Amino acid sequence: MDILIQGILLGSLYALFALGLSLMFGVMRLTNTAHGDFIILGAFGALGAMACGLSPWLSALLVLPMAWLVGYGLQKTVLNQTLGKDPVPSLVVTFGISIVIQNALLEIFSADPRSIDSGGLNTLSLNLGGDLSVGVLPVLILGLALCATLFLQWLFSSTAMGRAFRAVSDDPEIAALMGLNSKTVYAQATGLAFLLVALAGVLQGMRTTVSPADGPMLLLFSFEAVIMGGMGSFWGTLAGGLLLGMTQQLGFRWDPGWGIWCGHVVFLTLLVLKPQGLFPKTK
Repeated sequence: MDILIQGILLGSLYALFALGLSLMFGVMRLTNTAHGDFIILGAFGALGAMACGLSPWLSALLVLPMAWLVGYGLQKTVLNQTLGKDPVPSLVVTFGISIVIQNALLEIFSADPRSIDSGGLNTLSLNLGGDLSVGVLPVLILGLALCATLFLQWLFSSTAMGRAFRAVSDDPEIAALMGLNSKTVYAQATGLAFLLVALAGVLQGMRTTVSPADGPMLLLFSFEAVIMGGMGSFWGTLAGGLLLGMTQQLGFRWDPGWGIWCGHVVFLTLLVLKPQGLFPKTK
């Protein structure tokens, strides 16, 4: 039971990492190889605001609208130029952005790991009976992951913006004939994805330490969650993140050095047996 609960709590953080990646791929078919570095950038953005004298929670709130603006501007000015049938340009550009972010953070903050002060929230726990306890912050992360998944599902199924996202994803030419500016819609989707990315980064910084070199590892966890769940499926992404978290916790209980490896093995096994993922997106 402890492995199951801790795995779900860890997996909800992975799901939150992966939702922004799933959103960008689902709308634009764009694979952002700088995704993990933007997660870390969100955490260091909050740390930078705290260094200017702002409180931790005010810093976290300030990062979210800034992330939306960065995502919107980046898609509008750079990433829109890389979209097309050939995926190589977007991979090369986002890989370059990843290198720039890592080196900029190293220059500004150094390589030392650091964490965001959560005002003691990361040390609070809830007793579930007997010797079983869970942390308040991981439970909060689980709630936010569920809310984010529900919100994205509602947005895509019940709003005009969601219909625009689906229209430009299915056929941007026909969507243009209906009066939609695909480049603007793409920028709105990326802004929303970056808002989720920044939220995940801040929570990661509160939960544990972060360093400028952590981005590639978080990108890998995000990819595994998205692919295991099914590309473009939000509920699938949540399920993939939870499965990855539970597998890693099982490995950690077996041997502390094998947890990450066990997650990779399950990912590769599922990729062979069901390459479309657990809940692939359906038209």
